[in-house]
Amino acid sequence: MGRTDRRIIGIAGAPGAGKSTYAERLVAQSEVPAAQVPMDGFHLADSALVALGLRDRKGAPETFDAWGYAALLRRLRSATGTAGETVWAPAFSRDLEQPLAGAIGVRPDVELVVTEGNYLLLDRPEWRAVRAELDEVWFLDLADDVRRARLVARHVEFGKSPDAARCWVSDVDDPNAVLVAASRDRADRFVTL
Repeated sequence: MGRTDRRIIGIAGAPGAGKSTYAERLVAQSEVPAAQVPMDGFHLADSALVALGLRDRKGAPETFDAWGYAALLRRLRSATGTAGETVWAPAFSRDLEQPLAGAIGVRPDVELVVTEGNYLLLDRPEWRAVRAELDEVWFLDLADDVRRARLVARHVEFGKSPDAARCWVSDVDDPNAVLVAASRDRADRFVTL
């Protein structure tokens, strides 16, 4: 089963494609002990984004700690079996719009980790380091109009006005979606939703 008994499957796709929901379903339906570890836990905190001048691009590749994400995936790969330890991974709170350190415990008996994120297939050094820790990456395809409607609804649900939500989707999420789509040919499997 790859480099250890633990498999790590990545679910990639554009913002709003349904990656988290799909990953949750894979974990729930797994026949072996499984855990979900989202890339979104590696969002830089808003205070860091402000200091870097990137707050208005939150969600773009450079607004994540990709090297830290790769290091966590490497640690998840090696911390298995009875001699392993529980690895604590960060989550992302949509209510706070901030990452939460140490929110997800991955026990040593977990045989399948499902991680999801936009940039798992991006051809940049830090994202290639992430890809190197994944056994497979599945790419989710969803019609753009459905994806955009989901994103606007999500942004409104978490505090933006409808106009601000549509602007954010147009100015931030859609350019990120174009970047993600350009990496789709590197996927091992395609899933159409």
